[in-house]
Amino acid sequence: MEQPLYIYNTLSGKKESFQPLHPPKVGMYVCGPTVYGEPHLGHARSAITFDVLFRYLRYIGYDVRYVRNITDVGHLVNDADEGEDKIARKARLEQLEPMEVAQFYLNSYHSRMDDLNILRPSIEPQASGHIIEQIALAEEILAAGFAYVSDGSVYFDVEKYNQKHHYGILSGRNLEDMLGSTRKLDGQGDKRNQADFAIWKKAQPEHIMRWPSPWGEGFPGWHCECTAMGRKYLGSRFDIHGGGLDLLFPHHECEIAQAVAAQGSEMVSFWMHNNMITLNGQKMGKSLGNAISLEQFFKGEHQLLEKPYSPMSIRFFILQAHYRNPADFSNEALQASEKALARLTDAWENLLGLKPAEQSSIDISTLRGKCAEAMNDDLNTPVLIACLFDAARIINTLKDGDASLNEADMKELQDVYHTYFHNILGIKENNSTAANANAYAKAVDLLLSIRSQAKANKDWATSDRIRNELSAIGFEIKDTKDGVEWKLNRQ
Repeated sequence: MEQPLYIYNTLSGKKESFQPLHPPKVGMYVCGPTVYGEPHLGHARSAITFDVLFRYLRYIGYDVRYVRNITDVGHLVNDADEGEDKIARKARLEQLEPMEVAQFYLNSYHSRMDDLNILRPSIEPQASGHIIEQIALAEEILAAGFAYVSDGSVYFDVEKYNQKHHYGILSGRNLEDMLGSTRKLDGQGDKRNQADFAIWKKAQPEHIMRWPSPWGEGFPGWHCECTAMGRKYLGSRFDIHGGGLDLLFPHHECEIAQAVAAQGSEMVSFWMHNNMITLNGQKMGKSLGNAISLEQFFKGEHQLLEKPYSPMSIRFFILQAHYRNPADFSNEALQASEKALARLTDAWENLLGLKPAEQSSIDISTLRGKCAEAMNDDLNTPVLIACLFDAARIINTLKDGDASLNEADMKELQDVYHTYFHNILGIKENNSTAANANAYAKAVDLLLSIRSQAKANKDWATSDRIRNELSAIGFEIKDTKDGVEWKLNRQ
């Protein structure tokens, strides 16, 4: 790779040159959904962000093992250590088995991700399938002295951990401030301190999701699953851990503490966080009651939506903002994204219909490098999209006959455009665009071949009819000494 890839590392608070631990292999873990409801725009943003990273790492030559977990147990209603499991609550309300709920919404998640052209990860482990690993992690942390058992639950001792390590290293929070705000609660409940978090929770009689453990029947804490599954599939040290910014604290902070407590060292080299989708400046999400599901976007069935929006319009809207910046939803923004996407799609279709000339009158040699430079600058998709618009302007100039490219340059322009627009940004080709364009080009060439034969036979009526009818539907036909040239003039 000619240019180094820089990624913003939340842990250091700056962009760093990406150097895999074991090149060309890359280990990447991304927090996936809790499957208790329909996927929404926030799910789409995280999935698209790390899909683009996955695509780009593979494009520049890395062998990526991409692990994206599914949370189907342990995530409680209050995102804390008390309350009902989100999936169990849904199961109780709908009178279903918890795994029936999880499977239904996992199927829905997969379907919506396929709509958005999200590549499937290498491994997609579910928390409920890794109870043994989570119990083993709890035992390691207990053996190291950074956890304690209380009435059948296992809690991480944050204060004791902070005496030797730094709790708050990722989020920049000060434990003393956190402890000061919670000391009035000391002695209540089964925690030593309210800053402590559950690694394993005792199941109350009404709790229907439970497994046997050395401490009695219970279930794993929410933070435990990613540490346990990340280590199982990627090892004790791997390259990238990603997720939404809302997971930075406490979830990812707790993951770091668990890994360091269990193995004595940090587990992840690069922590990456995508920012939120907002509505009028407020985070969009289920917990705030302002989430719009992806299915509602695709069907236009929500009071905030003026019309349906296609999956590729949603994907392009998200990519127009840098992944570390918030993206504010509005119908105006989505409709502007639709129009912008249509211009780039039209440019690609026009490019496929162009024929090369003998010589190039414009220089496209810097386009590939500019696209790579944008991606290598912390996946700067807005700048990459601007580069593609520059390419689209070149294509329009070629279509209008005001510039020309030789065969090698035409192939280079096609390859760069297809690589970054379709393969890396992940925009689907509508209705097999490339195949259709190739088919109609062959059809036009066939008609012009028949016209040439008609001219040779002095069948001027057939020759003129083919020319006139092709011209009437937008084709420009030009007879030259070397043969016939044609192009499609689109309005």
